[in-house]
Amino acid sequence: MLLSFQSLSTAHEDPTYKEVQVGVILDMESWAGKVVYRCITMAISDFYTANPLYTRIVFKTRDTKGEPLRALSSALDLLENTKVQAIIGPESTVEARFLDVFEDKANIPILSFSTSPFPNRNPYLLQIAQDENTQFKAIAAMVDSFKSTEVIVICEDTTNGREMTTYMVSAFQEKNIYVMYASFISASSKNEQVWEELRKLQTMQTMVFVVHVSPSLATNVFSMAKELGMMGEGYMWIVTSKTTNYLESLDSEAIESMQGAVGFRSYFPASRELHKFVSKCRKEHYDLNPFMEFKGVDPSGIWAYDAVYALAMAVERIQTTSLLDELSRVKFHGLGGQFKLMNGRSISKAMEVVNVIGKGGRRVGFWMMATGGGFVKEIKKSNSSSNQGLEIIMWPGGTTSINPKRRMLQTNGNKKLRILFPGANLFPNIAQISVDPRTNLSFVSGFTGDVFNAAFNALDYGVEIEVVPFSHKDGSTYNDVIQKIYLKEYDAAIGDFTITENRSLFVDFTLPFTDLGVGIVARNTKNGMWIFLDPLSADLWITSAFFFLFLGFVIWFIEHRTNNEFQGEKLQSNLSRFVVTVWVFVVLVLTSSYTATLSSLLTVQQIGMKEMSIGLQGLSPVGIVYNKMNVVDGWSEKLYAPEDYAKALTTGRFDAIVSEILYVKSLLAMYSGADFSLIATAPTTNGFGFAFQKGSPLAREMSTQIAKMRQDGTLKALEDKWLKPESAMMSKDVSSPSPKILNFYGLRGLFFISGVSMALALLFSMIDLVREKWHIKDKIKMLRCVLHRSSETHAHDNDVESTV
Repeated sequence: MLLSFQSLSTAHEDPTYKEVQVGVILDMESWAGKVVYRCITMAISDFYTANPLYTRIVFKTRDTKGEPLRALSSALDLLENTKVQAIIGPESTVEARFLDVFEDKANIPILSFSTSPFPNRNPYLLQIAQDENTQFKAIAAMVDSFKSTEVIVICEDTTNGREMTTYMVSAFQEKNIYVMYASFISASSKNEQVWEELRKLQTMQTMVFVVHVSPSLATNVFSMAKELGMMGEGYMWIVTSKTTNYLESLDSEAIESMQGAVGFRSYFPASRELHKFVSKCRKEHYDLNPFMEFKGVDPSGIWAYDAVYALAMAVERIQTTSLLDELSRVKFHGLGGQFKLMNGRSISKAMEVVNVIGKGGRRVGFWMMATGGGFVKEIKKSNSSSNQGLEIIMWPGGTTSINPKRRMLQTNGNKKLRILFPGANLFPNIAQISVDPRTNLSFVSGFTGDVFNAAFNALDYGVEIEVVPFSHKDGSTYNDVIQKIYLKEYDAAIGDFTITENRSLFVDFTLPFTDLGVGIVARNTKNGMWIFLDPLSADLWITSAFFFLFLGFVIWFIEHRTNNEFQGEKLQSNLSRFVVTVWVFVVLVLTSSYTATLSSLLTVQQIGMKEMSIGLQGLSPVGIVYNKMNVVDGWSEKLYAPEDYAKALTTGRFDAIVSEILYVKSLLAMYSGADFSLIATAPTTNGFGFAFQKGSPLAREMSTQIAKMRQDGTLKALEDKWLKPESAMMSKDVSSPSPKILNFYGLRGLFFISGVSMALALLFSMIDLVREKWHIKDKIKMLRCVLHRSSETHAHDNDVESTV
């Protein structure tokens, strides 16, 4: 360092040198900051020793003391007071994020050593270190190559740690790998807190762990994991470069606790320049610390060395272009390999994969970023050998092969998967338990059993299954089975379990393997001699007859006074014609509705939603959805066996039965010659699913297999095998319009119009009659007056004649 400062001082005293001021923002109190600064000074000394006539860089250093706000204020101070042309640093992600807001404040390059994958809004913020998102994709590829579908991520409980988790989750999702849980542990956590957190992770049955923490916290995590037995056979531990880059600096106790872990670290190809640089760093280290072991070179120091070289080359080349443009054109072979910036980031070609064995990390291969990535044993020698292109890996517990799926099922020491079967063989084509006479072991057959066996066998867990029948006692229900799974007395339960919200609080269900919802099954139409009366209700028939008679009376009343020849064939009054016209309209509507309803009744028996008797399936919670179907005014009774279904419908004790669609299909398959039909369906339940313990990876993996079986037709083939009905099935949704028997209430508007018209006609006719009678009465009165006066005149004339 003294030689470097002497070189810089000499350059400053020589007035013939052109100078460019460059700011340096580092945490000078941290070990990483000291390493980066030492490598910066070494780089500037080496560069100008080799190029003595080049434009000189003069550093203006600012110490952040580990505080991000100091990094921001230091950058503002450098821009306003020193007029720097570029800034080197900072090394932390948080500080780099603060400088990202400088887009409108300064148009100078900022060379950051942060490994953050966050997209830069500021085009002048250049990322020199390797992007951590690269290794996340590599880790996801490794997990996928070992057929694992679930992982647990352990990150440091910081803002940066939580944000980095989102990038890891995204990388795993691209490989269809589920992050079962993200654990955040603080660097200041006590041993007891780390112990409790790992104990919680141990009970989750996921055996693949990805650790992205600082080296000091990683030491504590692995030490506690070893004590808990989590570094034994069946576990997979993958460590990111945040720890593995500093593997050589960890003590022997930490290395011992990490045995079998696999790590990714930055790769720097061997070269003469890198060898000389490491030798120089070793010499400086022993000069300053003669009694402290040299642990190797920090990758940040190598990136810093190359960054300064790139900056010095760009400063010399500036003519008419900006410094940023020149930096984007710089390309050379540095300590870290080929140096080149693209879109503000350095291009990395490979990451080294190491296996922690013995006293350190043993290289087992590389992850190549080119053409989408892939694992190889050696650079420039692609291969497709066993173990996914890597050397043999020695996993925790000393095994070279691993089956994390099997280990997940053996977390509690179980050697068999204990399955509880609650069925009573009531619907044998859905599910029934049998005993293999050769092995004397129970197994489940029928549609449900075949679906479970096909899905589980496809997973290839290599674990035996023990089926245990559940003895139904008085008052016991399927919820009692769910309770036993929740209490971990059994690993899973298979059978005709309806997926409900309440049950999902205690167990994890797979995707449904049946149709969703319930169906209504009823007898087909029985055509009798009086079926023509069915379309209209009794009150409508009576009302129509009454109105017909009333119409006749009204017409007679209007016509009989003026039409002496009235025989019902020719109407003379306009009132009569008006009443008949309205009645013809009513009759037209009635006949049209009657015809439509009768046609429907002749096709299939219509089930009214009110005032009818309904049977409910007694094993599943269809009563929950009973009211949702608006069947609220009838009376119901629970049925359990298909024989009960058939007897209830045949004898007429029930008009219809509401049940899960699978039960209805089973009934129609078993009684294919009977006169039953599925007349309606409603998606009011979630169908049947298999139940597993909370947190069990089997629920998710079985769901994946069920989805595949549905897609490739296997599920449909199994359904046809066990549940293909011979009788005709007519399915429609309850919400769609369905024909109903016509009643007076629905057509009361028609009769209101007709009644009002007849009443008005009758009223007008009566008024006319009254007026007519009143007019006749007046005429009679006048006639009487005339006659009276005539008689008086005649009498007077007689008196005169007598006098004379």
